[in-house]
Amino acid sequence: MELFSRIDHVSLAVREFERASDFFERVFRVIPGASGSPGEIWDFHWQVFSFGDLTRLELISQNGAGGFLKEFLSKREGGVHHITIETPDIKKVQDHLDRNNVPYFGYSEELDNWKELFIHPRHAFGVLIQIAEFRADDWLSESVKFPEKGPRWSVESNGDEVNLAIAHPGGGKARISLSKKEAKGLIRELERAI
Repeated sequence: MELFSRIDHVSLAVREFERASDFFERVFRVIPGASGSPGEIWDFHWQVFSFGDLTRLELISQNGAGGFLKEFLSKREGGVHHITIETPDIKKVQDHLDRNNVPYFGYSEELDNWKELFIHPRHAFGVLIQIAEFRADDWLSESVKFPEKGPRWSVESNGDEVNLAIAHPGGGKARISLSKKEAKGLIRELERAI
């Protein structure tokens, strides 16, 4: 098992959430996913957006006058706040960071479906890194993922092409278009493998 699965998303802190959301939905056609406001202590709002190739962007903004984004947004209209790296095992990440003398903070297991910790920018070349253990599909729009029950793939014929979608390990669907010749070759390879 790999210690780190992938970069899940880049998080942008913005002063004007609605304006930023409209911009990314209209211009980049991102698909809104999960969102939330964790409460008075953190005093912010977040929402995940998916691009067609499963790349994700998160927008975060202050709810009130305080919160951890206050200083960050006092100096700019918005910007990259952090990157989130997915791990299958946050405890192993802790051990790995400890063995490599990498300080971290903000360890949390408060939610059943999200465990996290952070590496401060002074220890990560100027970038705040969030490392989290979670199930990616929990945070995506139903329109970009397969139902929990049933096949984890779909096949559609489109004239001279065959469109194949399979469940992506990072959540959502990975899509590929194949010529009919390539599709027949794939079928042969699958039959040999079974």
